[in-house]
Amino acid sequence: MARLPRLIVPEYPMHLVVRGNDRQDIFRSEGDRVFFHRCLVEVTRRHGVEVHAYVLMSNHVHLLATGQATNSLAKMVQGMGRRYVSYFNYLHGRTGTLWEGRFHSSLVQEERYFFACHRYIEMNPVRAKLVQRPGEYRWSSFACNRMGKADDLVTPHAAYLSLGSTEPRRQSAYGFMFDKGMADDDSIRDALRRGAPLGDRQFCKEIEEISGRRILPRPRGRPRKTPD
Repeated sequence: MARLPRLIVPEYPMHLVVRGNDRQDIFRSEGDRVFFHRCLVEVTRRHGVEVHAYVLMSNHVHLLATGQATNSLAKMVQGMGRRYVSYFNYLHGRTGTLWEGRFHSSLVQEERYFFACHRYIEMNPVRAKLVQRPGEYRWSSFACNRMGKADDLVTPHAAYLSLGSTEPRRQSAYGFMFDKGMADDDSIRDALRRGAPLGDRQFCKEIEEISGRRILPRPRGRPRKTPD
């Protein structure tokens, strides 16, 4: 069965995951992560992409990002892949593909799921038992979003900026939400797996109207007959 075109809408945040082929490591050293981060800053700026949250794990990468154009995110991933895979293969004496086919993606509803997705991404190292607290992991956006550490890759979303009138207030409000927890992990994983929007019914209807694609399931059974 042919795969459906990826569901992308400009100016809407999207959760993306890029994995190593056969779940192999895509980072073997701190230097690899430094180079990847630097390249990602360059390609996001070149293709009109703003990254709001990220984490670089050993064999995959999560991004919560917004593209200015329909093809912005795809071009970012393609550009990143070409540059980083060439570097990685040369440095580590290997050939062939590094990525696991197409990247996974899901549009994210700002009002309900945006910060849940933020937290899901930045909690990855904790769930993987690499660290006890997200702030202990160097290669994520948590230090920027919660503690104000400078990060060239991160561009705050309007939803984040609305958390407070000053940086300390925004960081404090973000930390409060983060510590409070949001029980949407299963919904986030399912949306990524299916390439479906992460949001409520109204959000899915909105995306249907914009994209011209059916997202919500059809009613079961035969259509009701209208009276003559």
